[in-house]
Parts: sequence; C-alpha cells; structure tokens
Amino acid sequence: MIGKRCFFIGHRDAMQDIVPALERTVETLITAHGVTEFFVGGYGGFDCLAAGAVIRAKRSHPYITLELLLPYHPSERPIEPPNGFDGTFYPPGMERVPRRLAILKANHYTVDHSDCIIAYIRHPGNARNLLEYARKRSIPVWEV
Repeated sequence: MIGKRCFFIGHRDAMQDIVPALERTVETLITAHGVTEFFVGGYGGFDCLAAGAVIRAKRSHPYITLELLLPYHPSERPIEPPNGFDGTFYPPGMERVPRRLAILKANHYTVDHSDCIIAYIRHPGNARNLLEYARKRSIPVWEV
C-alpha cells in the first residue's frame, strides 16, 4: 500500500501531556488522509513521544511504517532501528553535506519529501525555524 508521508517537528523538551493529542492526530492522518509512512528524528522528547504514538497506532494499522531519520552516514554512526521502528532513512546526497549542517539538511530533505507535518512548537529555536520552512513550502501542518 503506497500512501502519504508524515514528518514530525518539535522541541526536545516536549512533555508527556501532549500524548493524547499526538495519538489523535496520528490516527486522523492515517484514517482520513491516507498517511502510511511516518518519519521521526531521534534527538529529543518530542521525537520519542511521536515515535511512541506511531508504534501504538501500528497495533490497529499494521500496514503503516515508522522510519528513524539519520542525519549522519550509517557507516560513520551505525545504528540499529529501535524497537517498533521499521527501519532507518538516510537522505540521498547527504554525504556531501558538512557535518555541522547534517541535521538541518536531513530535516529539510524530509520536509521537502513529506505530504504533511505534525508539529509541537512552543518557543523559538530550530524546530520553529523548520516549521516555518515547511509552511513556506506549503506543506500542511497539524499542530499538537
């Protein structure tokens, strides 16, 4: 089944109290909007909460997938997909990106190749900048 892709953008200091809204949003995107592929980074609280919401949704929707976004080449930083993940994703062309820009460029690539975004933004920072980038690209955003 080929469906739509969703990427998560949020602050590393996200708290557990957003989980119900996150789960409702994931469920809505699966059932009403045809999202079957979810991509999440691995660098903070929001990423962890988002991954958990998708992993729980997979119980009812076993056809959906969850991929861990890798900003660094897998041979440089080998990583096994965490439990509940279906694999890892390293964007093409990242080998030429300077290390200090790797996370930013990997995030931009994933935004550019997503059909929608789930975001948790509460203050200025890299997550807010990435959300603004997604909005400039006219990618639909679901805020929790």
